Amino acid sequence: MSAIRFVKGDATSPQAKGPKIIAHVSNDIGGWGKGFVVAISRRWREPERAFRQWHRERAGNDFGLGATQLVRVRPDVWVANMVGQRGIRTGSGGPPVRYEAIGQCLHTVAGHAVELGASVHMPRIGCGLAGGRWERIEPLIVDALCARDIPVTVYDFD
Repeated sequence: MSAIRFVKGDATSPQAKGPKIIAHVSNDIGGWGKGFVVAISRRWREPERAFRQWHRERAGNDFGLGATQLVRVRPDVWVANMVGQRGIRTGSGGPPVRYEAIGQCLHTVAGHAVELGASVHMPRIGCGLAGGRWERIEPLIVDALCARDIPVTVYDFD
């Protein structure tokens, strides 16, 4: 079993050789414009475009909590749009994070990582706008990815 590697840096610029998957958490209402997705959109247009189309056409696809969309942005880099957040944070409701959905997404990402021979890179998913707690997210990563010996790097922005 591999361990999570924690580094300071930008998760949109993964520090590894070979194929890489950048994983992040999105909401289930099609919103894209705050948090880590802003950094993704600054670097590549494809993930936002694909996510918005996936949401727009949701009546005919798997879009929803627990679903993952893999978008190729370079020959050796993919972005995993993971739907692990119910709505967005509002003043009165609880945090929109959905741990079970994030766990499902991470297992899907693991399958892609094995198939591609890829390492997985991410910020502290689910802990920003989604309002999740890292103590609940980290075991999901360990179970889905590290237990399968998939190299995982978590980036803390400087």
